[in-house]
Amino acid sequence: MAHHHLLIMAYGGPDKMEDVRPYLLDVRHHRPTSEEIFAEVESRYQLIGGRSPILELTLAQGHGIEQYLNDQAADGEHWKVWFGMRHWHPYIAETMETMKAEGVDQIVTLAMAPHYSSMSIGAYHKAVDAAADGMQVAHINRWNLLPGYLDALTERINDALLKFPEDVRDSVPIIYTAHSLPEAIKAMGDPYESDLHATFEEMKSRFSSHPGFWAYQSAAMTKDPWLGPDASVIIDRIHAEGGQHVLVVPVGFVCEHVEVLYDIDVEFMEQAKKLGMQLERPIMVNDHPTMMAGLAELVRTRASEEGWL
Repeated sequence: MAHHHLLIMAYGGPDKMEDVRPYLLDVRHHRPTSEEIFAEVESRYQLIGGRSPILELTLAQGHGIEQYLNDQAADGEHWKVWFGMRHWHPYIAETMETMKAEGVDQIVTLAMAPHYSSMSIGAYHKAVDAAADGMQVAHINRWNLLPGYLDALTERINDALLKFPEDVRDSVPIIYTAHSLPEAIKAMGDPYESDLHATFEEMKSRFSSHPGFWAYQSAAMTKDPWLGPDASVIIDRIHAEGGQHVLVVPVGFVCEHVEVLYDIDVEFMEQAKKLGMQLERPIMVNDHPTMMAGLAELVRTRASEEGWL
């Protein structure tokens, strides 16, 4: 029996209110953090239920991919999926220690984020490489144009459009968003923006009767400039032009967590309410079977490229 291993990685998030402070310190690399920032972030988690659902949503994704991998496996081939988080338990390094102890010597890695940036996916890869200790590692850099991801997204958008009045359903403006990053990445020639733009163009062509806008969200509270425009600016613009409906589609994220449950469902929703607009968002792609099947295929292809299958 040939055993193959896939490490699924995600950002991580606090499982309970007591975790918020240590989690935030990890995200901020233990820089001095003011009580104001702690209080602000704690209040956000309080508003979304006192925890982040990212771990169980990522586990569901991994189990979905694992099932497809094993359903399509050749005779005598078996896949096992492992989980590592960047900023909370189970940390990537913790999981890799366990893998090492179990004698794993080859792994494919997949971050549950479709677009590459040296600050996001690159940081996951660094964490893996630092803990690899002789293990052979095959990284997957991006899946921003993976048909399974785009098709799952399309289905979720079509479902969300049903929440709007029938007469505007085919023309609701759509704001596609992703997590902002510091503008400094431009000078580094980072591919993040072009990865995102490719997804945006593809989705815009699938929903061509809808005005399509690109925006960022969730910029951090720092003095440095971050990528814009922020989605709140576009919501204001649509309203100023007489628009009463808007669909926000966070294509840079694949499951519900604080950037979706708070930044969109609380902040943008409040903004829209004040403006008298109807704002909706699709259910996140999460473990949509079409996406899981597509990612499983991508993982198999990557293992084949290494000559492991």
